[in-house]
Amino acid sequence: MSVARQGRRIEQRGLWFEEFEVGATYVHAPGRTVTEADNVLFTTLTMNTQPLHLDQAASEQLPPFHDRLVNSLFTLSTMVGLSVNQLTQGTIVANLGFSEIRFPAPVRHGDTIYAETVVTGKRPSESRPGEGVVSLRHQAVNQRGEVVALAVRQTLVRMRPGGAS
Repeated sequence: MSVARQGRRIEQRGLWFEEFEVGATYVHAPGRTVTEADNVLFTTLTMNTQPLHLDQAASEQLPPFHDRLVNSLFTLSTMVGLSVNQLTQGTIVANLGFSEIRFPAPVRHGDTIYAETVVTGKRPSESRPGEGVVSLRHQAVNQRGEVVALAVRQTLVRMRPGGAS
């Protein structure tokens, strides 16, 4: 099926280095509801045999939660993944590193994760012309507004091709 082309063509993408605003908060939508299948699949694909994620009977005996919890690395991956469309889709060169990763509250099956990102800094790359380092602070909350994950991430992002504004 062909769509008639009229007017300007707008492609979905992340932000070029120049478009990131230091201090701005980017709110990512939609959220992501985590299912039991998500948790079991991610946990087993990553070779994690922790009963806290896989064994309901054993988890019920473990204080303080007495229930299976979602794998924290799934939570981290989902939080970052929720930001991709808005921030880095097609414009990122690489993740340079993560720091200050924390999980203040657990995620349970059926919880919905929402994320937002604050740009905490940016600078042109000293070694890679046409690219820049962007520092991001991601935060994820559940449907009750409880913070479930925090992470600071450094990314290498392309500058706008040709330097156009």
